[in-house]
Amino acid sequence: MTGGPEPIGADARRALERELADLRSEREAVASTLHSDGGTGDTADQADELQRATELARLDDRISRIGERLRTAAAAGPPPADVVGVGSTVTVRFEDDTAQTLQIGEVAAPADQRLVTADSPLGRALLGRRAGDTVDYSTPDGRLSAVVLSLEPPGDTTTATDERPGR
Repeated sequence: MTGGPEPIGADARRALERELADLRSEREAVASTLHSDGGTGDTADQADELQRATELARLDDRISRIGERLRTAAAAGPPPADVVGVGSTVTVRFEDDTAQTLQIGEVAAPADQRLVTADSPLGRALLGRRAGDTVDYSTPDGRLSAVVLSLEPPGDTTTATDERPGR
């Protein structure tokens, strides 16, 4: 990303807000299992308590990072319409002459083969690019390139509660 506050599209914002709600629920469930006395029980009980405390710290960290991401996105304003950003839909042509339409997102969706996360090698290469640009990116098999054929800008970040059919 550019180092400054990065705008995000409405779909990406909604995904982060859903993840944040899920994490808060999970955190509440884990926190309710922690004992306040901390020192009672056998070694197995103490190990289990330590594992839950570690999980709680992991959840707190992710909750904090998502909260900060949502705050910085709000400060960044709406995403630009003429360059690839988080939430953009991009059609690219790869070196093998195949073209694919991809969605640039922040949260990986296991069932969505069109989603490329913004922090992946291809996602990072595409951010800030325009139609006609060639991008180079690294893969485990070496360096590859692709040409940005077209892009559809991200949705309006100010309408995070807007629900569109089929999304």
